[in-house]
Amino acid sequence: MARYQLLIEYVGTNFKGWQIQKKGLTVQGLIQEKLTKLLKEKIILYGSGRTDAGVHSQAQSAHFDCKNKILDLTKFLKSINYFLNDKSIAIIKIKKRSSKFHSRFSAKQRIYKYIIFNQISAPVIEKKRGWHVRNPLDIEIMKKGAKKLLGTNDYSTFRSSSCHAKSPIRTIESIKIKSSKNKIEIEFKSQSFLQQQVRSMVGCLKYLGEKKWDLRTFVKIFKSKKRTMCAPPAPPEGLFLARVIY
Repeated sequence: MARYQLLIEYVGTNFKGWQIQKKGLTVQGLIQEKLTKLLKEKIILYGSGRTDAGVHSQAQSAHFDCKNKILDLTKFLKSINYFLNDKSIAIIKIKKRSSKFHSRFSAKQRIYKYIIFNQISAPVIEKKRGWHVRNPLDIEIMKKGAKKLLGTNDYSTFRSSSCHAKSPIRTIESIKIKSSKNKIEIEFKSQSFLQQQVRSMVGCLKYLGEKKWDLRTFVKIFKSKKRTMCAPPAPPEGLFLARVIY
């Protein structure tokens, strides 16, 4: 058996998420179907993690095994993209890997980015590529709030009620917030995240930036470990899986 890693870019708008489901179009399901067709054998694709419906990826990582070695990777890349590009999916890179590599369990860090368009008018060119927020946001207070989220903590406040993770404890290594004109980008780095954790943290940082909460309230809600106290999660269209580090 030969093992290959894929780096995948996709627009998540029209998908029910990454993971195969009983009903609805998924990124994993579509790529797996096309790989099976192209390689003429049953292929199972393993991703580095799930992305929810509407969430995008700049470099999702996945791997699969096949019986026969792919002799020309460049040709294969062109062929698989022929079936996928019109579905808003692109395989950016394919790489031969050892049998010890696993796209999910070998990952050391995952980087997610969240985009906010902080302006009166809704974006047109970048529609569904960010969260449109009309109320002015205080970037400096949001940065102070982000610092409070760093380290190893219980993130139950930001955890979806449908999350199946065994523990709510995670370690966030960094949160970077930068602003250019009306575009705000928030970058989160951790080995792993809880379901809806990033979107929930962004929702709370937005409340902080809008002055709906002060910093003391923000910290109190974080430390409460109560999901019911969390701000509404940010919508999925602003979230991007930016990179998986091995």
